Amino acid sequence: MSELVSPPSGAAHSEDPGPDTQPGTQPATVPAQAEAEHDRTPADKTAGKTTGQGADEAADETAEKSASDGTAPGSVFAGRYRLTTRVGTDPAAGAEFWQAVDTVLQRDVALTVLRRLGVDSAGADPGWSDRAEEMVSRALRSGSFEHRGCARLLDVLTPGAPGLPRDVLGVAVTEWVPGRSLAEAVSGGLLRPLTAARAVLPLAGAAEAAHLHGLVLGCDHPQRVRVTPDGRAQIGFAMPRPETTPADDVRGLGAVLYTLLTAQWPLSRADAARAGLEAALRDADDVPVPPSTQRPGVPVELDTLTVGTLGPEGSPGHVHTAASVRALLDQVVEEDERVALFPPERDGVPAEPGDVWQEKDATPPDPRRRRKLLLGLSALGVAVLATFGFVGSQVLSVFTPSEPAIVVPGSLAAPGANAPAAAVPRTGTVLALDADVYDKFGDGDNGSRVGRVIDGDPNSSWRTSSYKQQFPAFKPGIGVVVTFESAVQLADLTIESPSVGTVVEIRSTPSVDAALEETAVMATATLNAGSTTIPLANSQPVKHVLVWITKLSTVNGDIATQIDEIKFRRATG
Repeated sequence: MSELVSPPSGAAHSEDPGPDTQPGTQPATVPAQAEAEHDRTPADKTAGKTTGQGADEAADETAEKSASDGTAPGSVFAGRYRLTTRVGTDPAAGAEFWQAVDTVLQRDVALTVLRRLGVDSAGADPGWSDRAEEMVSRALRSGSFEHRGCARLLDVLTPGAPGLPRDVLGVAVTEWVPGRSLAEAVSGGLLRPLTAARAVLPLAGAAEAAHLHGLVLGCDHPQRVRVTPDGRAQIGFAMPRPETTPADDVRGLGAVLYTLLTAQWPLSRADAARAGLEAALRDADDVPVPPSTQRPGVPVELDTLTVGTLGPEGSPGHVHTAASVRALLDQVVEEDERVALFPPERDGVPAEPGDVWQEKDATPPDPRRRRKLLLGLSALGVAVLATFGFVGSQVLSVFTPSEPAIVVPGSLAAPGANAPAAAVPRTGTVLALDADVYDKFGDGDNGSRVGRVIDGDPNSSWRTSSYKQQFPAFKPGIGVVVTFESAVQLADLTIESPSVGTVVEIRSTPSVDAALEETAVMATATLNAGSTTIPLANSQPVKHVLVWITKLSTVNGDIATQIDEIKFRRATG
């Protein structure tokens, strides 16, 4: 979002009551009133009723309220923004989402309209004005934020602005995101998992950037998200609830991905109903079931990501940051190009015209065309073989000696006593340059302490988080990547650890952040209590070594692994 296109309106002008409040105009109807009434508490509903006053006085109050309500199609705010279609609501924020027209610049815009949903017996709204003031203040602070995963903020109308109805507590004007709502995006059928990952990627990037600036987006409401014609998910409406946190945005990212994979919204059931989506199925712990249980072909990375973002705080594999979501989606999208040579798993979704792998054509080939093709290929093969035979004979004639070489038979001489013996490999300690936690499916357990495994001090250590279930229940594993200054051929490595029973794979990896599929297993071992030496005979020179933990140690119900030190010895000739 760049600088505001038009300055926010902050002060009311008595000479301009606005188009919705001028005398003689027909009171505007409020299509949102029934829904707002449904979302209000009983106390709000009681407070909003007329008390024992005269009939004429009550009628005057009703007429005055109707004249001030201006969120109906055709209403114009600030003499500029004409409402056309209401596309959603967020009762928890007291907000309505509208598509509108900027009559000055003649373009579509999106309006987030904050409404005063109820008043008490004294005529005051119980907290709505304070909440709206905070939301408007947040919107003003976000005026300089801009990202391709978020609609750009154009204008902010503050309470009392000229031409703003009295029951409207603030308006945020953003660019209109063309395309479809989240419900419309999945109404035509399931999306391919990779398509869903690509769609959420820019939204995750926007959330990551917003959190770095101290802002939140409101990704946890389905009607704030729209999908562009080129398949990108974007935040289309500003001003999330005041209590929204970055953690809510992270849950929202997982919810959007979950919806694109299953056509079900996994958070608020009420929000799902308002958005026209089914509510997600839940397990006995009231946690949404993984997408893979509802459709085949969901990659384990995306399945783990949705579980990690939607699971309760503190659960194993819980994803805490938008940066982690963005990084994992990046890897999934990049991996697709590498595996395009192999047919995808059947997931029930028809192949698209641009897909590399297509369904087998049910129409049998023409047998006459097939015979002609075979005859042509046979003739071509004979011609190629004849050409190679002629060229080969000419080349060999150049190097053939005029007289045959004379070979004198004899026995091979045994090596003399003074002949040098075969070189015996010598070994030496090799120092590691750096260590990083390798965790493609979480936030990296205790990443700030992993350097202790190569510091030479056996009294310092790195430890994984404590898990409630053994791998691969929540993720396939976790590891430590050790980097050397240059490629080195290793003779063995020694792991010092008290976590008996831990199973590790020693893998070579081309880089610190390479996908697990790009690594190669060099050895496998189960750790003893104390030191465990793992031979690496006949291994190739490596610059990065991954110690990949596939099974954690279990001691007194605590499922975790501790590594005190990792030592390497090089093989030298």
